[in-house]
Amino acid sequence: MAAIFREKSLIRTAVVTGLSLSLGLIAHQAHAADDLATRPYLFGDWDGGRTRLADAGVTFDLGYGGEAAHNFTGGTAQLTRYTGQWAFGASFDLDKLWGWHGASFQVSVSDRNGRNLGADASIGNNMLLQEVYGRGQTWHLSQFWLKQDFLGGKLTWKTGRATVGEDFAAFSCDFQNLSFCGAPPGNLVGGYWVNWPTSRWATVLKLYTTGQTYMQIGAYQVNPNYVDDSYARSKGMLPDFPGGTTGALIPLEFGWTPNLDGRPGSYKFGVWYNTSKGADLYYDFNHHPAGETGLAPLQRDGQYGAYINFQQQISGDAGGSGASLFLNISQADRHTAATDRQIALGIRYKGPFGRSQDMLGFAVGATDNNSRHFAYVEQHNARTGEDTVVGNGNEYVSELFYSWSPIPSIFLRPNLQYVLHPGGTSINSNAFVLGLKTGFTF
Repeated sequence: MAAIFREKSLIRTAVVTGLSLSLGLIAHQAHAADDLATRPYLFGDWDGGRTRLADAGVTFDLGYGGEAAHNFTGGTAQLTRYTGQWAFGASFDLDKLWGWHGASFQVSVSDRNGRNLGADASIGNNMLLQEVYGRGQTWHLSQFWLKQDFLGGKLTWKTGRATVGEDFAAFSCDFQNLSFCGAPPGNLVGGYWVNWPTSRWATVLKLYTTGQTYMQIGAYQVNPNYVDDSYARSKGMLPDFPGGTTGALIPLEFGWTPNLDGRPGSYKFGVWYNTSKGADLYYDFNHHPAGETGLAPLQRDGQYGAYINFQQQISGDAGGSGASLFLNISQADRHTAATDRQIALGIRYKGPFGRSQDMLGFAVGATDNNSRHFAYVEQHNARTGEDTVVGNGNEYVSELFYSWSPIPSIFLRPNLQYVLHPGGTSINSNAFVLGLKTGFTF
């Protein structure tokens, strides 16, 4: 119990210190010419320097996000954990800088740190309770790419180091649970569909077929080193080309961005194929149950899946206050994906109670555990006498948050999460989690 109180005290101290520093900065800059209540950056315009740099073609993005979480139920202990991420980015308009028409360059680095509540409390959850945790808890080169426009901007070509989720199945991270954050396919097959902060060598072609429709195709290097935490800690900041590449992830997406009754929407349909071989979850190389024989798994030629991402504002002012619905569905192939399907449905309401910067959100989701993998584990346990626990159903998650922004550059987002059947099994106790997501844009 003393350890728990110490952890809570540390979290409270960190939050209070962060808020005190932020308020001190706010007070220090209150005399600035730009209005703190409306400007997007906490540190303002740098006495006009930021605007001058943007006019010259250089834009900086500096930010910090933190996520605290405490489990009141679930797991083997009630704990409080905190994790955070620094992100530093710069965009270069090469037309303004060098007269290179239609070209831009982006570089971003990020640093993750902190602890994972789900692991430390042994909750058994599939989806992270703190989405910002993971990928080595270290520095990463998250973006290092060049983009060139053709045909008056109707065709774009992007190449360099990029994350898959910034272009394909792209989705916001307003929620704290990973079920409702980022490109959903990465939640199922994160071994080769790798979202932020881990970049890989990639190339993407995007064609705008009309003013409201597009299609795009990409190719991303698949290499086990990129998802190895020890590799990330030693070389995560380097734009190197590691050995051991197994293939390429090739996503294809069709998009429609209409305005329905004047309100914006986004409808994406996508498929993907990974040319790398994948281990079958059930059969051995002789096409017999691997759990019974103990032999090496059958190697499948390629791994694949499909997704839809729907978002539509249904009330209020276009792009402003009002409600928006979303639906995300992803399905991976059942031969190789241990978690093979995820469905998430939710609503976000901007501007509740007349506060234009605030937001209210609620979502529910289900992540399915592949029954083929469950059958293998059951047979393996029977043969070896082990007692490995694996799910044979859905992990159900719900999250409710209220986001309070005292000024545009800061938000404090308390949330409640409930995880039913963590890991897709009733063996794990249901988890009730209180979270706090914070964001600062400097």
